[in-house]
Amino acid sequence: MKSVEFKTNIKCGGCVAVVTPYLNKAVGEGRWQVNTQSPDKRLTAETEDATAVRLAVEQAGYKAERL
Repeated sequence: MKSVEFKTNIKCGGCVAVVTPYLNKAVGEGRWQVNTQSPDKRLTAETEDATAVRLAVEQAGYKAERL
């Protein structure tokens, strides 16, 4: 399994709480994380399917751009 990384607009713990059910469904619980301290608000997910991650973030109302 490889990791994919995205630049997002997920800014805080509340934002992470909103995307959690979407990302858990898309890639699995414990298989992703968001570094809100990073300037890019970097989302890292352990998956081969980058499109599923991007769509999950967008369904939650946020943006994700692959790095």
